[in-house]
Amino acid sequence: MHEVITKCRSCLHEQLSLVLDMGSMPLVDALVPADRRSELEATHPLTVVFCESCALVQIRESLPASELFGPEYHYFSSYADELVAHAQRNARALIERYSLDEASLVVEPASNDGYLLQHFASAGISVLGIDPAHGPAARARELGIETIGGYMTYELSESLRDAGRAADLVVANNVLAHVSDQNDFVAAVANLLADSGAVAMEVPYVRDLVERCEYDTIYHEHHCYFSASSVQHLFARHGLHLNDVEHLAIHGGSLRLHASFSPGQSDRLQAMLDVESDLGMSDHAYYADFAKMAELHRNEVRSLLGSLKAEGKTIAGYGAAAKGTVLLNFAGIGSETIDFIVDRNPAKQGKFLPGVDIPILDPSAILERRPDYLLILPWNFTAEILAQQRQYLDEGGQAIVTNPAITIL
Repeated sequence: MHEVITKCRSCLHEQLSLVLDMGSMPLVDALVPADRRSELEATHPLTVVFCESCALVQIRESLPASELFGPEYHYFSSYADELVAHAQRNARALIERYSLDEASLVVEPASNDGYLLQHFASAGISVLGIDPAHGPAARARELGIETIGGYMTYELSESLRDAGRAADLVVANNVLAHVSDQNDFVAAVANLLADSGAVAMEVPYVRDLVERCEYDTIYHEHHCYFSASSVQHLFARHGLHLNDVEHLAIHGGSLRLHASFSPGQSDRLQAMLDVESDLGMSDHAYYADFAKMAELHRNEVRSLLGSLKAEGKTIAGYGAAAKGTVLLNFAGIGSETIDFIVDRNPAKQGKFLPGVDIPILDPSAILERRPDYLLILPWNFTAEILAQQRQYLDEGGQAIVTNPAITIL
């Protein structure tokens, strides 16, 4: 069962204003095994709200972490080549920025399958991963990455400190957004840091969410969407100073945050804070048109696919990703329109996308069945997917991308 929050996840303010109501949604990673298709799927309301006090954009509903990220969690970071390359670049940059060496310890909450920590380890740096999902954690251990099975909590940070394992760097990419209790997580990170330690986090940037109409990145696992200003408030509450920020293209627009116990902020951070202030991102009015934009985009996708199907065209999807589950459920597009979806992750193959009953197959099905159109669901990896499917495209297949604009390639 879900819980409906009545206070901001960050500052506990009680005035939360509606941004977008997405109706009832299944859990995006609750892929349905073939022998359970006849069972009634669980769905939960999905509502986006804005805190009038600290400007944090967040979803109103919470589900237990064990239900969202439990043993059957299917997401393996290493199946996205672009993400692996991003991780390697990130590790190199952080090693240089923070002068990490053999005497350093890097800790990563939500370390998944070791796709990031392996690059620190290969440089001779001690690493420790923390992740509750059995499959990805087991894969990381196979790579030699020490991984604790569980969640990053203040209690765990205490036990690690007691064991003499204070971190020189805590790196947390795309995890803060997944945490229901923002304050416990940030307090745990601060507690785990050595006095001279640093934090490097990547979070979804709410400006990109709004201005690029990325509503398909909203789902129950993503509790929060951040501005530099809202993060600054959250970190300060736990003694951390936000020192610098980088605006990244990854995942449709992210912020890489650099924080420590030392005061001071970069010109780049101040410039971003100034822009956010000028745009009015701390006011609800900035988000007022987002719902209309999302509904318009949804209707355009539905119309395009419906017209193609009416012409007798066949359509497949690429990527059994969270974005796809959200888009197809929000638009009410199911197996009557999309014949099948392919995904490189073997753990997803043979299952069905939740809520829409579309089978998930191996990517070889594209050339075997040759659909007229291939709908790219994880649009943030469009370039990678187009490169993988060059033969399909060269032989007359066409790809449909829904963001940043609905386009047929």
